[in-house]
Amino acid sequence: MRIGELASRTGVSVRSLRYYEQQGLLSSTRSPSGQRHYTEDGIERVVLIQHLYAAGLSSRSIAEILPYIDAPGPENSGAALERMAQERDKLSQRIEELIRTRDILDEAVAKCGTDQSTTARS
Repeated sequence: MRIGELASRTGVSVRSLRYYEQQGLLSSTRSPSGQRHYTEDGIERVVLIQHLYAAGLSSRSIAEILPYIDAPGPENSGAALERMAQERDKLSQRIEELIRTRDILDEAVAKCGTDQSTTARS
């Protein structure tokens, strides 16, 4: 499929797909006229990249762990496992921070609800 179709099927801009390719996160073949062509697997790859970005990983981090995801094995597992563990720890910290923030907002919402019901009775 061409880049426009991949963009349409994944909801990712053509510009982002080109960036992914520049960063070595996504690959394509080229037609004689230079047009990019992607396989059906490109859809899953873009979705994976999007999930990793959404989780807060940088393109550099993603590039470091993709080889292990693509072909797990002893030759590339050491550094990749360490890197993935680091990223997992960062995600766990962010999750804890988000939960704390949610709890603060829950308390504020509850307090506002209490204040409004008190005001309505006055």
